[in-house]
Amino acid sequence: MQITTLGIDLAKSVFQLHGVDADGAVVLQKKLRRGAVLDFLGKLEPCLIGMEACATSHSWARETAALGHEVRLIPPAYVKPYVKRQKNDAADAEAICEAVTRPNMRFVPVKSKEQQSVLVLHRSRDLLMRQRTMILNAIRAHLAEFGIITAQGPCKVVELVTRLRDGDDLDVPDLARSALMALAAQLDSIANQVRSIERHLKAWHRESATSQRLETIPGVGLITATALAASVPDPSVFKSGRQFAAWLGLVPRQNSSGGKERLGRISKMGNGYLRRLLVIGATSVSRRAGTNDSRTGLWVRSLLERKPARLVTVAIANKTARTAWAMLIRGESYSAAARA
Repeated sequence: MQITTLGIDLAKSVFQLHGVDADGAVVLQKKLRRGAVLDFLGKLEPCLIGMEACATSHSWARETAALGHEVRLIPPAYVKPYVKRQKNDAADAEAICEAVTRPNMRFVPVKSKEQQSVLVLHRSRDLLMRQRTMILNAIRAHLAEFGIITAQGPCKVVELVTRLRDGDDLDVPDLARSALMALAAQLDSIANQVRSIERHLKAWHRESATSQRLETIPGVGLITATALAASVPDPSVFKSGRQFAAWLGLVPRQNSSGGKERLGRISKMGNGYLRRLLVIGATSVSRRAGTNDSRTGLWVRSLLERKPARLVTVAIANKTARTAWAMLIRGESYSAAARA
């Protein structure tokens, strides 16, 4: 039994394997428990192994590659067209085995432990920021029940919390005040945890030359630069800056047919976290366009005169994504184009 290509359907406990030989004939269909997978792969001759990209796939890819195999991770959306009829583990493994051999298939680069650690910091910070927003909204709503209304913005809610702690003249019953103080304690704890995570990100940023180069792009700060550097271990998998922008969901959705192009809103596919960071940074760029005398500043001002502000923001984010890809490919820092 000479297996040349092996498809593995990853799972929590039971993994499904589908192997074929050089002629494409099926020579293996097997279920394995988690603990037996590496032992089985260690006894095989080196071959091409395909897996669906998921949360655990990068760890499995590193361990499998250490055994001498060539491992390729495939986006699940690209595997689905190869599933025949009913969906089950055996059909998924067969589809992965078929998809990994396609010459035009796109693969996901395997991330290192360090890059995954940075992304864990980002996801943890994002979760804490969502919890902070929930607590701020809860405090605002609870105080509104007693007729205490404040202006919009987190700082205004924090001012009310400070007045509650100081025993100010806010007419709030003691029972409600005790509950609000518990929420305020949670707010302080989240703030400390977010600052700790940001310190770790800053320390990694100082050690990463790629992240430091990306930070030189207008609209890209510490958070966006570290997220880009950790999320894109191999920029060469994208043939162009437009492909990179499409991966981020920043290109128009197409519904073209018969030679007639119909472009709609942006697709919003791919990495939504990076897309959100780029759009937030682009918003800052659009607001400072009046003081930017470079060619980019002139372009932004001309767009703002003709288009809605949010559309311009997305256009800037698209341009920023393409610029970031070019810098990652060439290993250069950002250089603003002079005004013509």
